[in-house]
Amino acid sequence: MSLAESVKQSVMSGVESVEKTAQKATSDAKQAQLADFTLDYTKDHGIATHFGVLQSDTDTSLKAGVRGPTLIEDTHAREKITHFDHERIPERVVHARGAGAHGYFKLHTPIPEVTYAPILNNTSLSTPTFVRFSTVGGSRGSADTVRDVRGFATRFYTQEGNWDIVGNNDPVFFIQESIKFPDLIHAVKPEPQNEIPQAQSGHDNFWDFISRTPESLHMIMWHLSDRNIPRSFRMMQGFGVHTFICVNAKGERSFVKFHWKPKLGIHSLVWDEALKISGQDPDFHRRDLWDAIEAGSYPEWELGVQVVPEANEHDFDFDLLDATKIIPEELIPIKYIGTMVLNRNPDEYFSETEQIAFCTQHMVPGVEHSNDPLLHLRSFSYQDTQSSRLGSVNWNLIPINRPVCPVFNNHRDGFMQMQINKGPNYWPNRWGTPHPVPGKDGGQVLSPQPLPGGVKERVRGPKFSEHYNQATLFWNSMTDVEKEHIVNAFSFELGKCEDKGVIELTLEQINFIDNKLACLVAANLHVPPPKEVHPNHGKTTKFLSQIDRSNPNNTFTAVGRKLGLFVHDGFDFGIASGIKTAFAAMGIIVAVVGPRKDKIKSSTDGTFLEAQFTFETCRSTLFDAVFFIGGSGPEYDKLKRQGRWLYAAREAFMHFKTVGASGSAVPWLCKYALPGEIDHLVDHLKEDGVAVEQGVVVAGSKLKEAPALVKSLSEEIAKHRAWGRDVSAIAA
Repeated sequence: MSLAESVKQSVMSGVESVEKTAQKATSDAKQAQLADFTLDYTKDHGIATHFGVLQSDTDTSLKAGVRGPTLIEDTHAREKITHFDHERIPERVVHARGAGAHGYFKLHTPIPEVTYAPILNNTSLSTPTFVRFSTVGGSRGSADTVRDVRGFATRFYTQEGNWDIVGNNDPVFFIQESIKFPDLIHAVKPEPQNEIPQAQSGHDNFWDFISRTPESLHMIMWHLSDRNIPRSFRMMQGFGVHTFICVNAKGERSFVKFHWKPKLGIHSLVWDEALKISGQDPDFHRRDLWDAIEAGSYPEWELGVQVVPEANEHDFDFDLLDATKIIPEELIPIKYIGTMVLNRNPDEYFSETEQIAFCTQHMVPGVEHSNDPLLHLRSFSYQDTQSSRLGSVNWNLIPINRPVCPVFNNHRDGFMQMQINKGPNYWPNRWGTPHPVPGKDGGQVLSPQPLPGGVKERVRGPKFSEHYNQATLFWNSMTDVEKEHIVNAFSFELGKCEDKGVIELTLEQINFIDNKLACLVAANLHVPPPKEVHPNHGKTTKFLSQIDRSNPNNTFTAVGRKLGLFVHDGFDFGIASGIKTAFAAMGIIVAVVGPRKDKIKSSTDGTFLEAQFTFETCRSTLFDAVFFIGGSGPEYDKLKRQGRWLYAAREAFMHFKTVGASGSAVPWLCKYALPGEIDHLVDHLKEDGVAVEQGVVVAGSKLKEAPALVKSLSEEIAKHRAWGRDVSAIAA
């Protein structure tokens, strides 16, 4: 190698090293900043007052004599109690129940033709993120698995400031105008006279509002589909909901919608399952996210954009500014441009997940407001709400809300001001700082958007008045299974209503979506079916069904799924350990369920598995699949009387989940757990083979090797549900 080549290689290596260091510094910037505010309580520290005075006793208050009254001069006791009294801040009016995680966003496809925002153009950046998932209607103490819209709020800590996409798991919303938002939330919240029901939309006030607000019908179809009982936050889409404006370096504007597509696919619970989990584990979604990240199974999403050049704004039969409408993907395909990975759980729920304060107006240069009327008042509301909820206009100084870039401005004072600001607090001033920054140097310059002509008045655009076409499109695009679930959801929700007028008016509105849908719901409610008044337009889209395999947005994988492996003392260790080892390598989470939370001995001397759950502390609803390991000995001899095994198998079968058994557990599954359901399958099972049918996987008693079983089992789990299974005879 020549001296010149050697020098060149050395320089390139140095540049590469600097770039990697810069990228790591960028991606770790938020973590490093938070570290400055983090106290490690696992180390040896003396207890002190808020102002640093060490205390010799924190268990006994200062008294006037051994049995005398407590003295007010006990400053430590007063400080401790006062702080406790004020520990709880007002919960969010909506999105009160949430879970969050840290991560990063990495761009892989720049879009300079759409925006000049560096985060959407620089593939070398790794941008820190924090995401908060939530339910909308319930209080902080409500359950995770209720039927509800889910919040999907993402913060990017960019070098240009915080960018928040404050979205949901549905791409549309109930209303077109923010001025109606208090009415919507008052209607869906518990009825004021008795504070019932909590975190439920099945009551008179909600459906009274919906039946009188036709613009809500498209959102109602999403709400009553399986979308709003997600299997996991990790398997949930996210949407920015609004249409935003993006501006490129030439000043050209485009209308943009943002989409988050989960790597694990879009999957849901079935209704019976969701109801049971609400009681069995109200923290199901929160726990699932936490456990996956702790296990290193980091959830990922692809960020996608739908882009409409400003010149094509009026090319649609709906208004792009109407938040109750989607842009069908057949018209404008989604372009996926980057990946977000969540890889770190919060150190403290309150300081991070509870105190993070998102705002729709947090945008970086290159991303701007459109004239969406729902977005405008929302941007006013968020700032106002966060100041009220967090007790001060200085909520931006809370560590989780601080941007990673430097911040200088002339805001001063207020409750809980934590900065010591040295220098001027006005502009212009004789120091010449802090000063406005020209656009060419990175200052935000909003593009000059044209204003529509006309007079100032309370009015909506003409296309905002059509409310039924996209609701019908959604219905038409569902599979038969999904349509059945929507009918059942309408029947359940309206069945909770006591006012017959509310039911009748709602059925009138449903009838505008589709007459068959309205008639099926009416039949379930035992009321007269309505006559057709609005013919179905017959249009469909392949992009909306969650279970249709022709939908390119759907992903079916066993990665990240959870298998409950049921064992008794005396189980077949070879099959059990083979499944457990192979699944761990495939990214499938296996939890051993045994008679006790301890070592469960196998039929082979000296071998065992450690159980994470007992038969009493879990149910099949907590897993995506269940498998029963066969064995020998007294526990297996009395298996037919093991109620928890019987119930787990029947319940999982009823919920269309993958169910499996090996060895001696196969005849038990056939004869006692699922009598008459899998006889044909077992009859054709070879002693050393594996048989599969409609999500049931069984292995013969002489099967020695696990690979064939692992392959069949993982393939069935990847399908998510065996929707073709007949469960009409199952009562679990």
